[in-house]
Amino acid sequence: MRRGRAQGARYLIEQRTMPPMDPKMIEGVRRALESERDRLRVELAEEVEHPRVSHGAQTAAATEVSESQRGQQLRGREELHLVQIEAALKRIEAGAFGLCQTCGKPIAPERLEALPWALDCVDCHSKKRR
Repeated sequence: MRRGRAQGARYLIEQRTMPPMDPKMIEGVRRALESERDRLRVELAEEVEHPRVSHGAQTAAATEVSESQRGQQLRGREELHLVQIEAALKRIEAGAFGLCQTCGKPIAPERLEALPWALDCVDCHSKKRR
């Protein structure tokens, strides 16, 4: 049990002494976020096609409705993703990018490379998911 605490303490010290975010990395993330934002805006601007349910084959009508519902779910996810991306861009502009919104500590660069819209460090995120 002591060993785990010592390792945890070392981890906290390493987190506090983490170097500031690399400006080149932030610029690369900003460009990637802007590109993804633009792509999502174009995609979300496209008109949603609603199924035309006829009184014909019930299977065909059910398939159309199912595909429409799936499309609406995907659209909802894309809208949420766009909100997350825009929030990350605002954090970059405000100089708060890369800081955990829960504990205020730096978010690991590896996490930001994988999920540049991440709000929390891995520890805080896993605590929220429990």
